[in-house]
Amino acid sequence: MMTTAGPQLVTVFGGSGFVGRHTVRALAEQGYRVRVACRRPDLAGHLQPMGHVGQIQLVQANLRYRWSIDRAVEGADAVVNLVGILAEGGRQTFDAVQARGAGWVAAAAAAQEAPMVQLSAIGADENSPAAYARTKAEGERSVRDAAPDSIVLRPSIVFGPEDDFFNRFATMARFSPALPLIGGGESQFQPVYVGDVAAAVVKAVSGELEPGSTWELGGPETLSFRECLERLLSIVGRDKPLVNLPFGLASFIGSVAQYLPGAPITPDQVEMLKTDTVVSDEARAQGRTLADMGIAPKTLGSVLPGYLVRFRKHGQFEPKRGL
Repeated sequence: MMTTAGPQLVTVFGGSGFVGRHTVRALAEQGYRVRVACRRPDLAGHLQPMGHVGQIQLVQANLRYRWSIDRAVEGADAVVNLVGILAEGGRQTFDAVQARGAGWVAAAAAAQEAPMVQLSAIGADENSPAAYARTKAEGERSVRDAAPDSIVLRPSIVFGPEDDFFNRFATMARFSPALPLIGGGESQFQPVYVGDVAAAVVKAVSGELEPGSTWELGGPETLSFRECLERLLSIVGRDKPLVNLPFGLASFIGSVAQYLPGAPITPDQVEMLKTDTVVSDEARAQGRTLADMGIAPKTLGSVLPGYLVRFRKHGQFEPKRGL
């Protein structure tokens, strides 16, 4: 539980999203009052039962509008920004949300003298050809310019019950004759459990992490894209071939698919797969990892079977040992 000297009201931008839902629950469990700032609070009522009556508030806010950010932050003792998008849509652009919007959140937090926690991503790089990675880095810079003591958390690919990676490919495995290995499936990931990311946010909010520090969050295993899909297929009990899809062809497909509902793949996502998403040697040397926070990250095998159960092929589920 938090101490009486610690922050009591935490505004969480993006609290209705995948990472946000777990973060709101983790903060509520530690006794914080949580103000969830999201674009559609009318669709976020499921968050309120995570705390006692009145503990979780829902407010409307959009990172494209500074006035709504200021209103959501007013009176907060700490601010967390979890907002991020994997694909652009309409006015929800990478620049507006991940770069400019993040800076506005930090400026609003600084005006309230409230500590700020920014969720970025491993691979954030202002020189990256991928707009996602580039604007994540620009967002980090904007946040630090406005609030130098902000804490930045950079996770690898995040997995959990509502994730966009394993659920997407598990769905594909039910209906597609094969699964694509973009770029040959050699890209390296260090999948991190969403609950561990939420725990890291709580530690940052509670003052356990050094102000102005940057942390890289990865799970206990480093796996290739191919190995991730092999794990998934073993869990859901489906024998599907893995077909190499060169980056060039994948980008071409993405240039068309990006306009489909839900944007199954975009050229920018293909570009991101050209870079490994693993904890850097620098972060390890500096002691800026989950383990250094005192968090023992969960493995894929301890979590994936629990939420991929609905994808299992009836009568053919027998996960391989070692999962």
